[in-house]
Amino acid sequence: MNQSEPTLRANLQALPRGVWILFFGTFLNKFGAFVLPFLAIYMKRLGYSGAQAGLALGAYGFGHLLASFFGGYLADRIGRRLTIVLSMLSSAAVMLCMSQARAVELIILFSGLAGLAGELYRPAGAALLADLTPAGQRVTAYAVYRAAFNAGWTFGPAVAGFLAQKSYFWLFLGDASTSVLYGLVAWFALPDGGKSDEGGNGLRETLRVLRDDRKLRQVLCSSLVVGLVFVQVFSTFSLEITRSGFLPSTYGLLISLNGALVVLFELPLTTITRRRPPRRMMALGYVVCGLAFATNLLPRTPVLLVLTIVLLTLGEILCMPISAAYVADLAPSHQRGLYMGAFGLVWALTFVLGPSLGTLLYASSSTLVWLICGVMGFIAATIILAEPAPSIPRSRQPDRALHAGEPISIE
Repeated sequence: MNQSEPTLRANLQALPRGVWILFFGTFLNKFGAFVLPFLAIYMKRLGYSGAQAGLALGAYGFGHLLASFFGGYLADRIGRRLTIVLSMLSSAAVMLCMSQARAVELIILFSGLAGLAGELYRPAGAALLADLTPAGQRVTAYAVYRAAFNAGWTFGPAVAGFLAQKSYFWLFLGDASTSVLYGLVAWFALPDGGKSDEGGNGLRETLRVLRDDRKLRQVLCSSLVVGLVFVQVFSTFSLEITRSGFLPSTYGLLISLNGALVVLFELPLTTITRRRPPRRMMALGYVVCGLAFATNLLPRTPVLLVLTIVLLTLGEILCMPISAAYVADLAPSHQRGLYMGAFGLVWALTFVLGPSLGTLLYASSSTLVWLICGVMGFIAATIILAEPAPSIPRSRQPDRALHAGEPISIE
């Protein structure tokens, strides 16, 4: 490594105090997300069918879609901190109400509200991270943000499993309690971040941005394509594992391996990837994600299953922190919530559409699923590598001063 390049330790030490508070709150929130992983099991225990549990999970996904839009709007209008506080306190209230619901209609309703309230904070958190971090440090910052997120998901479900053995009510109470705690941390310790005094960050402005900012459309389209591939890890990949004669516990171990690899290796690798052209790194990550699922065309052995997860994790590490930083760099300061909300909405859409489309195709031909996944990785790479659009109007240009001395550019 060039001696003039900052080390990982130097990059981490340069991050502002408010960023570390945001990381702590994100870990706390995801560690305490006890209900969602056990929602299907909880509903089965109440006597409902798998299809009814699927409706409840789908309602959560729909709420998440709405949260990506409204969360971005609120982040720009009322501020990042207030949006996070509103999200956490309303999420706690919904969880306590849901704990008392027994009718399937009410459970589905509260599941949708939980997706809306519980995910409302995400665009605000991503925008606040961009507010507090200079452009040259954003890849590292988003990598730590993802590490906190993944660490919470890695350890939280294990604790939730012990709570569920006592009573499922403890899952709802624990989920609500950690949300309130994050809300208090946000209110008393997080900075306000930016917010817009300008009108027009609603639906009309979102459509105008998508019309005018071709670079944003480029990264959103490529993310949608690769996202439909990536979410197969939660649907068709699990079916492939059990169809190949492995136990469900094997799938659980592989998912845990993915989380552990992200936590262990994403940050060190960002010291390399942040110095490379971002669109090329994203394209490489997209291709590797597609190839990871294409390995399912080979005979399934334990070694090949591990190889699939290692490749998928490598692709994830290469593209995801950089893509978030790339969108943040594209955004004018008064519209960061809108941009990050649009980015989050695309990923929420992949979680709604991807599993159902994948399982539908898998029922007719598993081979076709893995071939299409491999091809879509290359399609996503082609989209993001296409010749950049002409410069956006000067009034909406990002602050180039932030990029001084930083080789990563959005051009």
